Amino acid sequence: MKKWLASFVIGAICLIAVAAFAQSNNAPQVGPAKGSLVVVGGGKIPASVSDRFIELAGGRNAKFIYIPTAGEDQQLNNQTGDESPRLFGLKNVTVLHTRDRKVANTEAFAAPIREASGVWFGGGRQWRLVDSYADTLTLKEIWKVLERGGVIGGSSAGASIQASYLVRGAREGNTIMMAKGYEVGFGFLRGIAVDQHINTRRREKDLAEVITAHPELLGIGIDESTAIVVKGDQFEVIGAGQVAITDGKPHDGKGFYFLTPGARFDLKKRGKL
Repeated sequence: MKKWLASFVIGAICLIAVAAFAQSNNAPQVGPAKGSLVVVGGGKIPASVSDRFIELAGGRNAKFIYIPTAGEDQQLNNQTGDESPRLFGLKNVTVLHTRDRKVANTEAFAAPIREASGVWFGGGRQWRLVDSYADTLTLKEIWKVLERGGVIGGSSAGASIQASYLVRGAREGNTIMMAKGYEVGFGFLRGIAVDQHINTRRREKDLAEVITAHPELLGIGIDESTAIVVKGDQFEVIGAGQVAITDGKPHDGKGFYFLTPGARFDLKKRGKL
C-alpha cells in the first residue's frame, strides 16, 4: 500500500511539473501574458481605434488614466482634440503627469492607477516618459493594469514607449533612431522596436538601421490613424493605414513589407496569420 501511494504521489508530481512546463512554454514571448495593447502611429485617432481601446478597458464607465507627459509644457496647458484631458470624451479619466521621477515613485501619485483598467500615453517626445517613469512605482502599477486584464494604449511617442527597444529617444531630436541612454522602452512588447508617423514622414525605411544593429529585434512601423491591437503573441491591424514590418530580410527588393487593416500577425513566429 505504501509503495503504491509513493508511486501515485511521484506520478502526480510529474504530471504537475509537465503541466507547469507546458503552461510556461505556451506563455506569450513577445506580448503581455494578460491584457491588451493598442499601439497607434500618431495623427488623428479614428473611432475604430478609440472604440477598441475603450471596449478592451471594459466600456465607457471604466476608469482610465491619461499620461500626457511626453508633450511639451505649453502643449499640456492647451490640449484639445482626441488626447485632451477628457480622452476620447470619457468621463472617468484621471490625468497623471509629473516631470519629477521622485514624485512618480510615490504611493500618492501612483494610487489612481490601481483602480484603472485602461491607461493611455499621449504623444510628444519619448525621452520625457523615460525620465519621468522608468523604474518607478508608477510604471509597476501600469504593468499591473495588464495583469488585471486591462489595456494600455498610446499614440506616437506613446506607441514607441511600449516596446522594449526605444527608437527616436534622443533629446537632441526625433531624427536620431538610436540614442545612448534612451534605448530602453517600457517593454510591454518584448524584442520589438516601434516607429510611428510612417506614411506622413516617409519613415518606412528607417527601422532598417535599428534592425541591422540589433538583428534580434523585430521592427514595427505604424502609419498615422492606424493601430495594432496586441493580445499575447498576436496583433491585428485596425484603422486607416498600413503597418510596415522590418525583419532583416529582403522583401521584393525592400527591407520591409506592409500589412493592411484587418491583417493579423504572429509576433512569435514573425509572420502573417
